[in-house]
Amino acid sequence: MLFELLSLEIMQAGLSWQTVLNKRQALKAAFENFDYRTVQMLDSQLPQLLTNDKIIRNRRKILAIISNARIIDSLETQNKSFNQYLWDFIKWTPIQHHYQSHKDLPRTDQTARQISNQMKSDGFKFTGPVVVYSFMQAAGLVNDHEISCYRYKEITQTHE
Repeated sequence: MLFELLSLEIMQAGLSWQTVLNKRQALKAAFENFDYRTVQMLDSQLPQLLTNDKIIRNRRKILAIISNARIIDSLETQNKSFNQYLWDFIKWTPIQHHYQSHKDLPRTDQTARQISNQMKSDGFKFTGPVVVYSFMQAAGLVNDHEISCYRYKEITQTHE
């Protein structure tokens, strides 16, 4: 699931979320239900992916997803899951922000820049700080719900 979230964040870069959500099922089909073990071998299907009008056909993004699948698989050969890799950055405790308004939300932060730099160093592609911060939000590593939001209250109570 984390690989799917990362891949969708990569696809969303520069586009609206509505575009990604409208194409999500087709992306899941094209990327083998985001099974990184299978996705890492999709190089030979690149021409078909680039002509599939049901998905986002950005060559760099598609190649990044395939490459990232390989990196995630290589983590497992080192006895480390992608889940462990990510949560180790924040010491297994979600970052709790206390924003009054969505206008206060940053596009990125220092933690996302740190994770982005490490991911790039480890070979991940298309993982700039803005993509990583959005991914952190989607994966639950950071709670950016407004304090008046019911989800903020549920999440903060769960992690206190």
